[in-house]
Amino acid sequence: MHGLLDSPAVFNALKRCLGDKRQPLLIPELPLRFGLTPVPEAAELLGCHIEAAFGLEQPIDLLGFSIGGVIARTWIQLLGGQRRTRRFISVGSPQQGTLTAQPWPGRLLAGIADLKSGSPLLTKLNGNLEALAGIDCCSFYSAIDLAVLPGWRAVLPLGRTQMLPVWAHPQLLRAPKSVHLLAQELLRP
Repeated sequence: MHGLLDSPAVFNALKRCLGDKRQPLLIPELPLRFGLTPVPEAAELLGCHIEAAFGLEQPIDLLGFSIGGVIARTWIQLLGGQRRTRRFISVGSPQQGTLTAQPWPGRLLAGIADLKSGSPLLTKLNGNLEALAGIDCCSFYSAIDLAVLPGWRAVLPLGRTQMLPVWAHPQLLRAPKSVHLLAQELLRP
């Protein structure tokens, strides 16, 4: 799942690194509308794409970048995705909120408001982790990420964590070292 100002093209380097070793891939484009779309609404759309591509039962691995990681997590925890999710990889996703979302008005930018520290959505997700308990979770983050500020807020409250050696949010999916580490995680049995 892509980030706020991204499209599926943000995953091109990762797709090239994976080659044909990880098929089939679903990289949907969701209308995030610069943060106007609330995260739960985007999560419902993600669920529709997953069901259309893989049916109702096939186990899946999810990778979400930036707000896409919170959208994927919302689908897993609140919309039943935990029943079929084997692995969840969060990349630079404000799972604990981000200070950069704080000044934006929630009435206008509901999706960004969902990323505020202490938002009702993040409070609900972090308040009950049972749906994530049986899923192999991994968080990748940058300590100096200015989109998820501070960088440690891009870490899920459970699972493995790995800091990526990049200096900017977009580099999480563009820097060769990051792409290589993400591909390794996706190819892990």
